[in-house]
Amino acid sequence: MKLAAKLRIVITGLAILYIIIPLLVTIPASFTEASFPSFPPQGFSLEWYAKLLNRPEFVSAFLNSVQFALITAVISVVLGTMSAVAIAKYDLPGKSYIISFLTSPLTVPQLVLGVALLIYFTPMMLAGTSTGLLIAHIIISVPYVMRYVLTGLNGFDYTLERAAMILGANPAKVFWKVTMPIIRPAILSGALFAFLTSFDNVTVSLFMVSTDTRTLPIEIFSHMQDAYDPLVATVSSVVIFISVLFIVILEKLHGVGRFFGGTQ
Repeated sequence: MKLAAKLRIVITGLAILYIIIPLLVTIPASFTEASFPSFPPQGFSLEWYAKLLNRPEFVSAFLNSVQFALITAVISVVLGTMSAVAIAKYDLPGKSYIISFLTSPLTVPQLVLGVALLIYFTPMMLAGTSTGLLIAHIIISVPYVMRYVLTGLNGFDYTLERAAMILGANPAKVFWKVTMPIIRPAILSGALFAFLTSFDNVTVSLFMVSTDTRTLPIEIFSHMQDAYDPLVATVSSVVIFISVLFIVILEKLHGVGRFFGGTQ
C-alpha cells in the first residue's frame, strides 16, 4: 500500500513537472540579453519587455483580447447561468442529452469546431468579422460557465426559494435575493474561466480572425512565422502571468477542481 502511494506521488510529480516545463523555459528566456530565445538565458535584461511596450501591434492586440474576453465573459455568464438554473431546477425531458449538447464544445476538438464555424458563418457574412469572432468565443466559453454554475447548484436547497415566494417575492426577486448570493462564487468562477478561455484562444480564433481585429495569441502566432526572437517569449510570459493569476483567483473563489464535479 505504501509502495502504491509513493508511486502515485512520483507519477503526480512527473505530470506536474511535464506541465510546468514550458513555463520554466519560457519565462527565463524572456530576460535574455541575446537576440534569440535561449535557455538558460544569456545574461539578464529587461530589454525585450521595454521593446514590447514600443510595439503597437502587440499593445493593440492585447487590448482587443481584453475587450473580446470581457464581452465574452459577460454574455457567457448570462447564457450559462440561465441554462444551468433551468437544467438544475426543472425536470426537463432528456436532461442528460441537453447537458451533453450544451457542453459539446468541451469535447469537440477546437480545430474541428473552428472549421465548422467557418463553414457555417461564411454564407452569413460573419466569417472574418468581429461579430463572428465574438460568437465563436461565446460558443466555447458558455459550457465552462454552465458547468461551474451546475456544480454550485449541486445540493442547493430549493425550499429557500419556495419560502421567499410564500413571503410574496416574485421570481426575479427570489433569484436575485436568494439564489444569486448562494451561487455567486460559482458564477464569478465561470466568468473568470470564460474570460481566460477567450483571452488565450488560438485555434478557433485562427478561423474567425480578420486583418483589422487581431487578438494577442494570434499576433504571437503571426510574429513567430516572421521572426524568432525573445519578444515571443516576453509576450508569452505576460500571457502566462495573466493565466496563472486568474487560476489562483479561481482556486480562491470556487476551486478549480470543483469544475470537474457532478453536474446533476
